[in-house]
Amino acid sequence: MSLADAANEPAVDTSAVPSQRTRVRRVAQRAHYDTAVLHAILDEAYVCHVAFADEHGVHCIPTACWREGEHLYIHGSNGSRMLRLAAEGAQVCVTVTHLDGLVLARSAFNHSMNYRSAVIYGVFEKVGEEHKGAVLDAFMEHIAPGRRHEVRAGNHKELAATTVLRIALAESVTKIRTGGPKDDEEDMDRPVWAGVLPMALAPLPPVADTDTPEREAPAYIEAWARRAQGDEAAN
Repeated sequence: MSLADAANEPAVDTSAVPSQRTRVRRVAQRAHYDTAVLHAILDEAYVCHVAFADEHGVHCIPTACWREGEHLYIHGSNGSRMLRLAAEGAQVCVTVTHLDGLVLARSAFNHSMNYRSAVIYGVFEKVGEEHKGAVLDAFMEHIAPGRRHEVRAGNHKELAATTVLRIALAESVTKIRTGGPKDDEEDMDRPVWAGVLPMALAPLPPVADTDTPEREAPAYIEAWARRAQGDEAAN
């Protein structure tokens, strides 16, 4: 991130900052504290990173995630060290990042990246046994809408071996950078290409399992294929 990026950024209202931990001080103009922006960033995510500390040091573990209402959910085996510590009330920091582009400036110092990121602080709580099935159904909907009605649901043994946790979104902040390079005035006449190399997480054509019998693809697979075709045409 370039120090020059702070120039010409519009001011952001920080009256809604949830806590000192979520107050953005570095290029604070890029911070957002409204719920709609947070939800949009989380809803595009399939993976988050959970940072925590134990007697062995500090760890940052990637894991699948999904949002429902004002909570972010994760799940995994009962034997997971991270989930076990989190369920016991360990303080955590959860992050999600979408990289949208590489920003190439006229000077090495002013290169940057376009991104959307979210940081959540707090403590996870365990989802009760009576709610596990419904919460994991929501996860399936996040991955492929409608698929939960086709596949076998988790049985009692599988659910019993799984820990599901959720963390409230109350103490969170998002930070976003968009646009092109912000060069110093003295570099504007330098004869070098400047601009943005856009990036995105894009769908690719579906690949059926070799043991899958011939059958008509469900609607969500057809929708995925259309998105993939659209992205290929755009490229």
